[in-house]
Amino acid sequence: MAKKRTTNGNGEDLVCCSFCGMPASPTDLLVPSAVSDAFICSSCVEQIQNAIKEYTSANATGISGSKKSAASGINMESVPKPKDICAFLDQYVIGQDDAKRYLSVAVYNHYKRLAQHDDDVDIEKSNIILVGPTGTGKTLLAKSIARLLDVPFTIVDATVLTEAGYVGEDIESLLTRLLQAADYDVEKAERGIVFIDEIDKIARKGDNPSITRDVSGEGVQQGLLKLLEGSIVNVPPQGGRKHPEQKMIPVDTKNILFICGGAFDGIERKIAQRLNSHVVGYSNSARKGIDRNNFLQYVAPQDLKSFGLIPEIIGRLPVLTHLEPLDRDALRRVLTEPNNAIIKQYQKLFRMDGVELTFSPEALDLIVDKAIEYKLGARGLRSIVETIMMDAMFNTPSCSVARFDVSAEYALKKLEDANFEVNNV
Repeated sequence: MAKKRTTNGNGEDLVCCSFCGMPASPTDLLVPSAVSDAFICSSCVEQIQNAIKEYTSANATGISGSKKSAASGINMESVPKPKDICAFLDQYVIGQDDAKRYLSVAVYNHYKRLAQHDDDVDIEKSNIILVGPTGTGKTLLAKSIARLLDVPFTIVDATVLTEAGYVGEDIESLLTRLLQAADYDVEKAERGIVFIDEIDKIARKGDNPSITRDVSGEGVQQGLLKLLEGSIVNVPPQGGRKHPEQKMIPVDTKNILFICGGAFDGIERKIAQRLNSHVVGYSNSARKGIDRNNFLQYVAPQDLKSFGLIPEIIGRLPVLTHLEPLDRDALRRVLTEPNNAIIKQYQKLFRMDGVELTFSPEALDLIVDKAIEYKLGARGLRSIVETIMMDAMFNTPSCSVARFDVSAEYALKKLEDANFEVNNV
């Protein structure tokens, strides 16, 4: 291509761009060709660069779209089987075999639903609700399974949710957290899993109609319906009220799996009433074969309705399972066996200061006994161990000691000093 030339008013030759024909100017750059007498201006370079980007993007979309339509981007050969998922959970959560089985199957079927082909049979999602006392591992199950998944996962708290227009967070903020976990990739977020903790805190406050709105109870449940059943929801990427001018992001919740968990404190009485039994006192429960020490194993959807969940939301949480109260043996195992066991965490803290920390078996038994006495479950173990180890964690880094042993006498003395032990008179 020959370079274009033009003349100015004085008859002098000016070099021009070989593409657009614009003459050179002091503010523009002309790039010469290495093999021919041709030039190109910076404006043409930008236009060519934009055209290449559009072409590349269009081809990439077409290729990924064809792959996705074939198998929705999910390779079932690499998806862990339910037994593998359950074995992974065993490394972090002690006991709760029934809950682990339900979660493992639900997650595996979630992958199946994402990989299904378009045909006459459409696999519907089965949202889950976990019922169990505090400190039995509901949130720990969610956090542990998040380590394994290859889909976006987020844990949200239902206690802060209110109806739109009231102080608190909107229901759509659940999906905002999921978008953040997916780096605002909407297509990826629409295949994710949301764990809603403390679902029992949005129970209906009472059966009788009131002159005031139940904006943090039944109102939130009504708002959750559209998320659980599957619909397109406009999600504010940064929160609704703080940035009202922001552009909403439409998210389809059809393939988002929702797992709900709650303690449902007091639901045992609802179950006992349904079973015609009593939580305390004499009854004929022994003749019926009812275990009065664990009424949660008999939980049914009608008990959730009696507790305060509306029937519509119960119908959208078809899988109902419970978590067993932790007995003494389970609490002892929680202290020492899991990968993230409490004792292992404190030993690592001391090891970072070059100190070997050990607990005597009697000290471990004492910690477990106090957790049972205070009725705090596994969550109470950490508070007890923290109280026992506080002075040691304060003094040890400044001392040149290589080993620290915790005996039952030392542990009991520290609990008494912290007023954990108040003798009944």
